Order: sequence, then C-alpha cells, then structure tokens
Amino acid sequence: MEVVNALGRRKRAIARIFVSEGTGKITINKRDLAEYFPSTILQYVVKQPLNKLGVAEKYDIKVNLCGGGFTGQSQALRLAIARALVKINAEDKAGSSCRRLHDT
Repeated sequence: MEVVNALGRRKRAIARIFVSEGTGKITINKRDLAEYFPSTILQYVVKQPLNKLGVAEKYDIKVNLCGGGFTGQSQALRLAIARALVKINAEDKAGSSCRRLHDT
C-alpha cells in the first residue's frame, strides 16, 4: 500500500495526515498521541473512525496539526482519518464512519 494523505478542518484547526500500513501508531507533530492529547476523551475522539471500522491496529498515521484548540484539533484529526479511510476503501463510505459519527 502506498501512503494515503488526507486533510481535515474544524474551526481554526487543520490536520494533514499520512496513512501507511503499520501497527497502529499515531504520531502528531513528532509526538505520540497520548503525549499530544493527554485527555482520554480526546484520544477516543481521534480513534473513533479507526475503531468503528475495526482497523485501529492496521495503519500508522503521521499528522501535521496546527491552529485552534485541543478539541478543534482532535475533531479535525478525526475528520482527516475518516477521509483517509474512505480513500483506502471506498466501500466504507456506504456504512461510513463519518455517517455513524454524526449519528452518535
């Protein structure tokens, strides 16, 4: 699999991500997810699309994140991950994590 990139925006936050096959490691601005978002709620928000499709341990994600506050950044990152997953497998859009996320 080649590297897939996607963009997510929420309020003033912008997340640019690069997804490749791997072990589930998420690196944000050269820091680990738990270090960048110490709140477990924000970590949950970021991982929602991966968990909904059951691929949390399948991809490594590198993120460039800027602007906004922590909540806006986590939601921008969630959108970028959902968009990247749809690029990887377009069939996921029908039962899309995006649609399920808005229903919750």
